Amino acid sequence: MAWIKVIPPEKAEGALKTCYDQIKKSRGKLAHIHTIHSLNPESLKNHMDLYMTIMFSRSGLTREEREMIAVTVSASNQCPYCIRHHGEALNYYWKDREKLERFIDDFSSVPLNEKQSAMLAYAKSLTENPSSVTENSVVKMKKTGFSDEEILNINLIISYFNFVNRIAMGLGVETSESEAAGYQY
Repeated sequence: MAWIKVIPPEKAEGALKTCYDQIKKSRGKLAHIHTIHSLNPESLKNHMDLYMTIMFSRSGLTREEREMIAVTVSASNQCPYCIRHHGEALNYYWKDREKLERFIDDFSSVPLNEKQSAMLAYAKSLTENPSSVTENSVVKMKKTGFSDEEILNINLIISYFNFVNRIAMGLGVETSESEAAGYQY
């Protein structure tokens, strides 16, 4: 149960109902991280616009890589809600629950290519100790083949999940196995 008032879908009206309906259409269902915004529908709309842009738009990053970043950041922040949700999304691509569990515990414990290793090391550093990130951190990613645009997108995804982890943990957003499954990936 969230720690603030939440307007459920069946009681939503006006702009909030419009947002809820759009999310259900694009994602397949409504998540608790969406309903926590119910008292500020404009923030929900803007949140979803950013999410859909960085997680689903055309990019040099695969959907799998984007979900790897989401899980790495969420695991670093110990955010159960986002680990479960984005772990489900990542496992949609992997279809290997054991590999996913190892990845959540330590991303370096699963086979990764050089680019993925650099990307996830950057994600972990930027999440756990932002002041440790330097130009050299970005240069390392460039040396593995990432373009500046891809590095920007990596940074945006990392920053977004740090933001969302804090919404979920700071407002008591909870999930369950059924709530976390069944989205359109």
